[in-house]
Amino acid sequence: MTSPLERTDPEIADIIRRELERQNTTIQLIASENFTSRAVLEAQGSVLTNKYSEGYPAKRYYGGNRVVDEAENLARDRACALFGAQHANVQPHSGANANQAAYMALLEPGDKVMGMRLDQGGHLTHGSPVNFSGRMYDFVAYGVDDETEVLDYDAIRDLAVRERPRMIIAGATAYPRIIDFEAFRAIADDVGALLLVDAAHIAGLVAGGAHPSPVPMADVVTFTTHKTLRGPRSGAILSRSDYAAGIDKAVFPGLQGGPLMHVIAAKAVAFREARAPDFRRYAADVVQNAQALAAGLAAEGFRIVSGGTDNHLMLVDLRPFGVTGKVAQEALDRAGITCNKNAIPNDPEKPFVTSGLRLGSAACTTAGMGPDQMREIAALIGHVLRAVDDDAAAADVREQANRLCSKFTPYPEGA
Repeated sequence: MTSPLERTDPEIADIIRRELERQNTTIQLIASENFTSRAVLEAQGSVLTNKYSEGYPAKRYYGGNRVVDEAENLARDRACALFGAQHANVQPHSGANANQAAYMALLEPGDKVMGMRLDQGGHLTHGSPVNFSGRMYDFVAYGVDDETEVLDYDAIRDLAVRERPRMIIAGATAYPRIIDFEAFRAIADDVGALLLVDAAHIAGLVAGGAHPSPVPMADVVTFTTHKTLRGPRSGAILSRSDYAAGIDKAVFPGLQGGPLMHVIAAKAVAFREARAPDFRRYAADVVQNAQALAAGLAAEGFRIVSGGTDNHLMLVDLRPFGVTGKVAQEALDRAGITCNKNAIPNDPEKPFVTSGLRLGSAACTTAGMGPDQMREIAALIGHVLRAVDDDAAAADVREQANRLCSKFTPYPEGA
């Protein structure tokens, strides 16, 4: 029996089938990816996609929103309960949109902002000159210590005192250690700055109690729902009640039009799932697996940036193996291991080449893998990167990866 999609558009149906096969049969180590539950997929693929809902619950510009208002209210209430926040906006389409809305609500164009350097773990929206953030605001950047490769809070304080920013951004896209939000709050208070925490990567770890929460310390917290939180690809904003009206106005009508109600419903599902007891075990397992993978890679001869990890990700310095991040990513992809090249602190290579890899444990943990599998994966990575041009080695590892994934398949009955 063929599905409506197979009958209407067999080409797209085949693409989806092949992508499902790829996810089921290859090892997923991209730190910003995860596998959603079937419940999240069902909500996102529902008839809520048909409803136009500009505005907010009980304040829409279209009729017929009585039912979908309940979905958005559930998502907002669940987000606040999950993170202990005073206010939540669940309409941002992505983490970048969430950051842009937060900046619009809190800043004026040209205001000075401190953010983490992109080449040392920060995000494009933390002041990159090619991004709206670097073009609209006067960013000054902090980074990690050259020797320890971790944040130096004394140096960050000195920079803040010297620059007197209007806002400080804490949070990263490629930083493997616990972030001290209390230290950032104290620095912000010392210089009279607002504190925004970009918790895109660690939101699920925070929800599961595996990372300190930024919510009590920050004025505003932005995050994505699709990384460690295991929800749909989207964003959200938490804030103190003082900033609620400004945040809401910045999201709509400031930046976005009609919200994606099917995605908001899927977020609500993810927030509910994240409050279940087994999610706390999951978050702890994510960290344990990341540490096992980092230790396994170190045993294979790789240098792990900062010496390890406290969260779901690690940065791997490939220079001891004499390969670049670009070469390693492509070689591992051929061998059935999906990851992404990434700059390491003080990387001598260009951003499209890099000297490192960023690896994450969230998706493998969702699939049911544990420390033993992480050590096996580390050995497979070492095997591939000792022979990046060896097709036979790639084929052998791809077969081993497929065999491993057959025991830990995220969607064994399809999706």
